[in-house]
Order: sequence, then C-alpha cells, then structure tokens
Amino acid sequence: MPRPEVLERIKTAESDADDIVAEAEADREERIADARRKAEEIRQQAEEEAREHESERLAAAREEIEAEREEILKEGEEARKRLVRDAEANTEEAVEYAIDQFEEAVHAQT
Repeated sequence: MPRPEVLERIKTAESDADDIVAEAEADREERIADARRKAEEIRQQAEEEAREHESERLAAAREEIEAEREEILKEGEEARKRLVRDAEANTEEAVEYAIDQFEEAVHAQT
C-alpha cells in the first residue's frame, strides 16, 4: 500500500477514534446528568415523605395530648365536685362550730 494511502487511513482512523471518544464523553455526560436528575428526584421524594411522616406523627401526638388534657380536665372536675360536696356536707357542722365559738367568746367576756 502506498505511503500517502497509509497516512490517509491513519488520519481517518484517528478521526474515527476522536469521534468515538467524543461520543463516549457526551454519552457519559448525559448519563451523569440523568443520574443527577434522578438523584434529585429521589431526594425530593424522600424529603416529601419525611415531611408527611413528620406531619402524621405530629397529628398523632396532638391527639394524644388532647386526650390526656381531656382526662385531666375530667379528673379535675370530678375532684372539684367532691370538694364542693364535702364542703356542703360540712357546712352545718362549720356553722354550729362557729356559733359555739362565738357563744363561748361572748360568755367568756361576760
């Protein structure tokens, strides 16, 4: 094969190799970009799921706190009613005691 023809084939081969490398690099860059987009989508989805989970847990905690609050209020109301009932039951005794103390004080002064 004549020398100019060999040189031409070498140049063609080098050009083809350069094209293949450039195409491979472009493909690599495209794949990297796709992978980054997918990673970002996955990250965003994970964040959204985390926010939803957080909201659900927060709602459950609020419900639990509200249930405890209602129970405490109910117990407090029952305790208040008992105290009122006990106080009303002791009212007559307290009045009698006060009258007795008053009468003793009056008799002691006379």
